[in-house]
Amino acid sequence: MISEQTSIRDGLNDPQLEAVKTVDGPLLILAGAGSGKTRVLTRRIAYLIGEIGVPPWRILSMTFTNKAAGEMRDRVEDLLDRPSRGMWIGTFHSICARLLRTEHEDAGLGSNFSIYDTSDQLAVVRKVLKASNMSDKDYPPKQVRGRISQAKNQMSDPDGFARTAHSYYDQQVADIYRGYQAELDAANAVDFDDLLMKSVRLLNDHPTVLQKYQERFQYILIDEYQDTNRPQYLLTRHLAATHQNLCVVGDDDQSIYAWRGADIRNILDFERDYPETTVIRLEQNYRSTQVILDAGNAVISHNQGRKGKQLWTDRTGGDLIRLRRTYDEQDEARWLITTIQELKGVGGLALRDQAILYRTNAQSRAIEEQLVRANVPYVIVGDVKFYERREIKDLLGYLRLIDNPLDTVSLARVINTPRRGIGNTSVDRMMNFAAGSGLAPYEMLGRADEISDLGRAAATKMKRFHTMIEGFRARAAEIDAAALAVEVLKGTEYAQS
Repeated sequence: MISEQTSIRDGLNDPQLEAVKTVDGPLLILAGAGSGKTRVLTRRIAYLIGEIGVPPWRILSMTFTNKAAGEMRDRVEDLLDRPSRGMWIGTFHSICARLLRTEHEDAGLGSNFSIYDTSDQLAVVRKVLKASNMSDKDYPPKQVRGRISQAKNQMSDPDGFARTAHSYYDQQVADIYRGYQAELDAANAVDFDDLLMKSVRLLNDHPTVLQKYQERFQYILIDEYQDTNRPQYLLTRHLAATHQNLCVVGDDDQSIYAWRGADIRNILDFERDYPETTVIRLEQNYRSTQVILDAGNAVISHNQGRKGKQLWTDRTGGDLIRLRRTYDEQDEARWLITTIQELKGVGGLALRDQAILYRTNAQSRAIEEQLVRANVPYVIVGDVKFYERREIKDLLGYLRLIDNPLDTVSLARVINTPRRGIGNTSVDRMMNFAAGSGLAPYEMLGRADEISDLGRAAATKMKRFHTMIEGFRARAAEIDAAALAVEVLKGTEYAQS
């Protein structure tokens, strides 16, 4: 049952409550900005478990950020006043990673496969370019990685991409893509796009696996459905085919990620894909004043290809919007700083109570320059993400190599981190010798004295590194990941470097 402290109806308006209690069949919830969609999703899950009696393990909920997934799980458990063990709730990528690790044999992967982030992917692209004697000026790694990602978002493998490559540039990119994928396969690694594409292909190619998860997930919920791409759409279609209890939440007026594969047609055509769909609109906004909503509604009304909704609020009043057209980014920055100073001097509004919002980090430079010139103190909110910090990536590199010795990107990252006298030239010679011998680079480290053009000192250091990693690998079978991380930091003397 729902926790005695919280009723299922608490804080819900009529359309929200209807969305929570409409549990059978496909459901499309068109949720405007600030309309409480997360509350609806969490109450819906709690209702399924606490009131309908659906076992948590029969529910799958997917969203787009780990933060949103974590908040959703916490809210559900607070509502139920107990853990929601067995329920699959997470991002599309984390759900697919879990699926692939569980069904790794049918997916053609080792259970300990590595997941390469953007910087890892760029390292592989650069390696392929170097091996192919291709210039990274003619084929910028970021641009090439983007084209490969685009192809995977369209479910196109290297051969499929090559068949549609009409320009010389795309034909060359197809060759790089083929080499890139070969490197990932050899390293027992996948990139973020592979998590989706390989999951879809797993379900396509293995009917017994498909049937297993179709039967398991009786209820499926998806947040931000307007931002789904083709692999995510296909994954959803596969999993929901048996029970058809698919609830998607989205806003057809907020789809801005077409550049990374999002397809607005997924939400616009939902009723065509699922003819028995119930549509519920969440139009009451709890975030803004009516002045803001009127302006937003006026702009949005001109959008083409939309379902249509009219946001409203009971928060009356509010300051009018000020619109300023500027000549360029410098003019814009000067006007912003002048306005800030006026609000502080005339209106008595403290600097700490003022904020400048911008869309991309590139826009901050002109603003910062004007703030410095005007001697206005400021703080930039947002820093390097935790998992993108060098020290975190180094430690994760060690842990990934310990878990998956085929991971050559992690090997290249940590073999001389902290510095242990193994230079790039020595690493290149070892890698080339390993390729010619048909051995994995990590395995070659243990036999480094067999490398003819490698000096004795370098060979000794490589073998010492191999012995150290093997020791960590043995410990990995005895202790948990947190304890192993501490031992790696101590054993490598990373903290002292």
